[in-house]
Amino acid sequence: MGTNQPEHSVAIPTERVLGSNFSYQHRPFDVFLDDMAALGRRKLELWGIAPQFHIPQLDNAAIRAVRRQLSDRQLEAHCVTVEQVMYPVNIASPVDWLRNDSIALFRRAAQVCNELQAPLLFLTPGRGFEDEDLQRAWRRSVDALGEIASYAATLGVDCVLEPLQRVESNLVNDSQALRRMIDDVGASNLGAVLDTVAMAAAGETVQDYVRNLDTLIRHVHLIDGCPTGHLAWGDGDLPLGTYVAELERAGYDGYFTFELFGDGTYAFDPRPALERCLNAFDRAVEPRT
Repeated sequence: MGTNQPEHSVAIPTERVLGSNFSYQHRPFDVFLDDMAALGRRKLELWGIAPQFHIPQLDNAAIRAVRRQLSDRQLEAHCVTVEQVMYPVNIASPVDWLRNDSIALFRRAAQVCNELQAPLLFLTPGRGFEDEDLQRAWRRSVDALGEIASYAATLGVDCVLEPLQRVESNLVNDSQALRRMIDDVGASNLGAVLDTVAMAAAGETVQDYVRNLDTLIRHVHLIDGCPTGHLAWGDGDLPLGTYVAELERAGYDGYFTFELFGDGTYAFDPRPALERCLNAFDRAVEPRT
């Protein structure tokens, strides 16, 4: 395993690391919130998955309850990330009902962002059938993203789009395709996500993302891998510390999230893995004389 230390230390406030519930689906939602407050998180990326924060089941009363839970702990929602890879959610599907239901889900998620005063809605491009003309699937994704981003803009919500690994999508797998998709959508409130595992799986670097997307990079999923996986810092071999330093030198001033999927030991006891990531981040960005 690599040391995951940056070549040059940088000073980044740890407040720029969001708390997240990606590994908490087997724990009550209030336990997740209590852990985030105890770990010093103030802003959160909320993963919309049952039973934790299932968007289709969140009526107005439930959203008000979540607002109170956040407020009681002095927490804020920053990003809402609907489950959209494993669940039957696909905005590029050629099946009309599936695509329409998927778009409706994201419109509802934009409303949830608005109600929670979360400024960011997290999107992925979906996928087409493997045996169809991918240009048709690309166009369906562009149209759906445009509709979602346009609706989110009316609510004062920005969107960010993440490329996926090839096993997850046949449309957007690298920073060049991500830039083409964002350009084709043409929405001023649509930015880019840099996911360190997706970046490594595509054989890309932070410099590739900066060159192709520059200031469009508005959110970062900071995850370890070999090179894939959703691993805690140090459980893989990616140079996360170097990635952070390179992003900072490139002028990135947004937020980072540790997207630790709740499989394996992380789900059994999620707090220690996240705490380990936070401690590693602190060590990586601590100024050295």
